[in-house]
Amino acid sequence: MPLIYYKLLDLACVIGIVFGIRLMNSPETARKGNLIGAVSILIAISATMIGSQIVHLKALWISMASGAVIGSLLAVYVTMTQMPQLVALLNGFGGAASAIVALVVLTGAAVDISGIAKLPGVLALVIGSITFSGSLVAVAKLDGRITPLPVILRGHFILNLLTLIAIGILIPITILAPSGTAAIFSVLSMLVSLIFGLLFVIRIGGADMPIAISLLNSLSGIAAATVGLATSNLLVVAVGAIVGSAGIVLTKIMCRAMNSSILDVLMGKTALSTPQTTPGSVGPDVSPQNAPTAESIDAAVDKAAAIIHAAKKIIIVPGYGMALAQAQGQLKRLLDVFEEKGKKVKFAIHPVAGRMPGHMNVLLAEVEVPYDKLSPMENVNPEFEQTDVALVVGANDVVNPAAKTAQGTPIYGMPVLDVSEADYVIICNKDTRPGYAGVNNPLYLPKNNIILILGDKLLEKL
Repeated sequence: MPLIYYKLLDLACVIGIVFGIRLMNSPETARKGNLIGAVSILIAISATMIGSQIVHLKALWISMASGAVIGSLLAVYVTMTQMPQLVALLNGFGGAASAIVALVVLTGAAVDISGIAKLPGVLALVIGSITFSGSLVAVAKLDGRITPLPVILRGHFILNLLTLIAIGILIPITILAPSGTAAIFSVLSMLVSLIFGLLFVIRIGGADMPIAISLLNSLSGIAAATVGLATSNLLVVAVGAIVGSAGIVLTKIMCRAMNSSILDVLMGKTALSTPQTTPGSVGPDVSPQNAPTAESIDAAVDKAAAIIHAAKKIIIVPGYGMALAQAQGQLKRLLDVFEEKGKKVKFAIHPVAGRMPGHMNVLLAEVEVPYDKLSPMENVNPEFEQTDVALVVGANDVVNPAAKTAQGTPIYGMPVLDVSEADYVIICNKDTRPGYAGVNNPLYLPKNNIILILGDKLLEKL
């Protein structure tokens, strides 16, 4: 087949990928978009193998089969609550793949390049390595393997600066080094980049993890695009650029939702900077004696049930606690019951509820909550004043009014869902501990129109 036909097929695949991403803008068409994108990638891989005349290589087929088996097992066994960790891990694998290809190219093991042509190869090596180590730290934080709070080492800023300077020095040296020593400097560049990835992600707090994940996703795309330049593969350049640009757009959206900036997140400026009132937390003190007892919880359940039965408009606010408890099925049943009784019900979705962008949307779509019932924060916030009941299920930071007053905390200035504007606020959480950001929630303090219920007794009663 003439080369021009492969180029046209590559172009068609790129258009398919972009169209698939476009469909992902709406929950109603997201599955179709995901399928179109996956099929486009499969066609692109097949066309590349055929066009490069490498179909006969058994190692490729073995690798693809192994990847398909691993991917299928992950799809079956990874729970929705573990999806943020999986996304972060896949970002890391993408970065690692680009770094390995770049290392092979720079050492002359596969393609002989020289001079300025080495520049994209070195950049792919550096960015891919940063993405890989940074993603592993993100996975460890999300999975509770290490503390989700920002980890600030002694002289952290100096360490970051030194590694960046070292990377800046190694890049031109690797480009100009003769083929005999290029491998040594390439490996050094990779090692220093791995260290920098660890240093810059470990100081990012759990509250900023949605931003970190989307940024790492973007970096994996940029790494792929640059390694595509190094190997003269325009298809990889285009696809990597799409992933990189989409990740940057998503990162900016997440930053706006957190009232933060990428620089603030990377430099750890969202870390705790005020004295802590209780270990691991800041803000208004929620003393243990304020936590409800078993007797008061039973009374609160009865009171809350009566209020809900009398309510005409209810806004349900899901959070990561709902994901951990796998309570989305119960919320769908509540939705059906409420609507059968003629109540007006919708779900309020904060952009960073959960551990990755769109986490709540995915979980609720999984149990077939209608898409038109999911309202983004900017649309639903003005409605709380006309709402009888705001039912909070497993949410903390995204409804924490301390975001408006607790200066110097990770969530200060972050737009939150204004649940306190509703006539009644009913909170069904596991405990009264601070959320992922480590900031105490004043909604847990006793008030006449706020009912705090620990556990799922209310959901069972309703």
